Amino acid sequence: MMSLTQRNLTQRNLTQSTRWNRFKAVPFALGMVGLTILSPALVNPAIAQEKAMKTLTVTGKGFEDIQTTLAQVRLGVEAQGKTANEVQQEAARRSNAVVTLLRSRRVDKLETTGINLSPVYSYANNTQKLTGYSASNIVSFRVPTETAGTLLDDAVKAGASRIDGVSFVAADDAIAAAQKQALRKATQDAQSQADAVFSALNLTKKEIVSVQINAASPPPPIPVQAERFAKLSAADASTPVVGGEQRVEGSVTLQFNY
Repeated sequence: MMSLTQRNLTQRNLTQSTRWNRFKAVPFALGMVGLTILSPALVNPAIAQEKAMKTLTVTGKGFEDIQTTLAQVRLGVEAQGKTANEVQQEAARRSNAVVTLLRSRRVDKLETTGINLSPVYSYANNTQKLTGYSASNIVSFRVPTETAGTLLDDAVKAGASRIDGVSFVAADDAIAAAQKQALRKATQDAQSQADAVFSALNLTKKEIVSVQINAASPPPPIPVQAERFAKLSAADASTPVVGGEQRVEGSVTLQFNY
């Protein structure tokens, strides 16, 4: 039989052991709570945001056709002779006459684009012989298309002996306005594509989260071969010059969330 004193001691030890086990269980429980807090979504909010926000990216395109109103012309003079000095002087004299004419007609963006002086050789019996020199001066300018033909004819009369190229461009303000219109159409195209996709997938489109303008560059000039003008000038009293249209293109990328 256990005495009363021994029984009290045994109960006291059991009580202390139970309390100690409960005390040791507290850090373990706190550790479990800590593991829950350190989940990847809470440690890196970007992961949670990426899971919460789904996006659709579409690229729209638009274009605008505008009429060209200006002719970009490159023409010049050529001279040949026995000595470099006389050839250069003749080319300069004729170039001055042509430039004076162009300035009197108030052409736009007049500039010299090339000056050349080179020897001319003949070849006979595997022998190279210097026979003279050739010089050329080239200028470029812009002029309204409707006056380009008459001006080319007058430039030839003033001393021009070569037409290196003619291309057609729209005015700068017309190109700028067309660029804006092309971007509007590209934006509408991107929105239309997004609506079609969301409708097909039965999803709800939300706000736009990203806008990117990919391109709205000016169109390149429309070139015309110089040989065409040489043939027309020889056959007709006045050289006809007819412009065309330029296409300005734009591209816009939109990103929607849903």
